[in-house]
Amino acid sequence: MESIYSIIDTILPFEWLEMNFMKNAFLAILIACPLFGTLGTFVVSNKMAFFSDAIGHSALTGVALGVILGMRDVTAAMVGFSVILGFAIITVKIKGKASADTIIGVFSSASVALGIVLLSATSSLSKYQKYLTGDILSIRPEEILLLFISGILLFVIWIVFYNHMLLTSLHSTFAKSRGIKTFLIEQIFALITAAIVTLSLRWTGLLVINSLLVLPAASARMISRSSRQYLGFSILSAFISGITGLCISYYLGSASGATIVLTNTVIFIFCLAFRKKAG
Repeated sequence: MESIYSIIDTILPFEWLEMNFMKNAFLAILIACPLFGTLGTFVVSNKMAFFSDAIGHSALTGVALGVILGMRDVTAAMVGFSVILGFAIITVKIKGKASADTIIGVFSSASVALGIVLLSATSSLSKYQKYLTGDILSIRPEEILLLFISGILLFVIWIVFYNHMLLTSLHSTFAKSRGIKTFLIEQIFALITAAIVTLSLRWTGLLVINSLLVLPAASARMISRSSRQYLGFSILSAFISGITGLCISYYLGSASGATIVLTNTVIFIFCLAFRKKAG
């Protein structure tokens, strides 16, 4: 990491990047923003804005299971339970007759309640409340590496399944008629989203993770005229809000995740105003 720190000091000699923990946060932003911007386009297009919220809530149950199993690092339990929940949500959504928001609401409520009950029963609730707000400044090099690996995995999936995912999100019935296995495609989307959301939760926080996914894509959708622009503007919006929010939080001494969300909100308002002015 020292060589990477040295490169950052050379290219970006700013006060707010002098300390190593700020460099770690900056690197996490550089990796996470393309992930959030990319996944967010499908979250918004599939009208599943609360899916990531449900996955975030399920992390509490994953933490509780990790504690009960005596795990020193509960990350694996969090990811495992989130992936199972994501699979269950998509399965019930496709096979059942209830609307997506109703299904997500039911699973979200049940998972967060189960997590709180299990954590409180093991006297561990206060210890893991940090997952509610998160702290990007506490991110460790090994967590940055996990994000990087997730980014590579998402990039590979994107190349292989992009057209199928796009057609499935636009019109699933037509996609089926073209021989696309929509159930498999939606499950792939759900599982990769669940994994990335859970890995990011420790430093983003349960309360803001949904906003970090939805707002960049929502902003991009209002000013885009093609799927390529939609993806590009979403990633760009995530980058701008992430880096700007991190810088502002340093000088204000505010929570980084919440500051990034507020920066995202400003960009969303700007895009909304631009869309209205452009007619």
